[in-house]
Amino acid sequence: MKIGIIGAGNIGGNLTRRLTALGHDVSVANSRGPETLTELAEETGATPVRAEDAARGAEIVVVTVPLKAVPDLPSGLFDGAAEGLAVIDTGNYYPRQRDGRIDGIEDEGVTESRWTERQLGHPVVKAFNGTYAQDILDRHRPAGAPGRQALPVAGDDEAAKRKVRALIDELGFDSVDAGGIDDSWRQQPDTPVYGLRAGAEAVAKALTEASPERKPEFQG
Repeated sequence: MKIGIIGAGNIGGNLTRRLTALGHDVSVANSRGPETLTELAEETGATPVRAEDAARGAEIVVVTVPLKAVPDLPSGLFDGAAEGLAVIDTGNYYPRQRDGRIDGIEDEGVTESRWTERQLGHPVVKAFNGTYAQDILDRHRPAGAPGRQALPVAGDDEAAKRKVRALIDELGFDSVDAGGIDDSWRQQPDTPVYGLRAGAEAVAKALTEASPERKPEFQG
């Protein structure tokens, strides 16, 4: 499968490592240009590209940049992508630690991924946002293995969500359907499922225990 990854930080870098190891054709981009990705490309065999080229021909694109940087991504980001493109949003809103106040989230009360979806102009599937980056490398297990970790996945496009869940399974994790993007507050920072290393049953339970109220430290 051809996969584009926009953002080469901890999550983006480790997804690049695992997905290339699984045989996927991965293009990876960051904000500083492909020449800064030589080391990752040599390690993994991924193709370093500019952000505007990362989605070309891709069936899945992972957007894994700080939330405040989403509006700065190039326009027409998904031009030339494959039909039926699924876009994974791994982002989280950290107003006090990193992103500053984002009015669209604070004033309209939308979920972080709904806001991201509007900036990108394409439906997204929220996944990997509460996953420790190192776990992508270290905690994958075969299907049915004891201790296999599960990840919540939210999205409105059911076909895209199925594609993302199949990829997560291939990466060595179970997944739990967390509902649509308007339900994705259940897996935002400071919820019970955020950072939870557990199986599908515990992840499903944690999703039901979430509160939509943001604590002051997660408000801008």
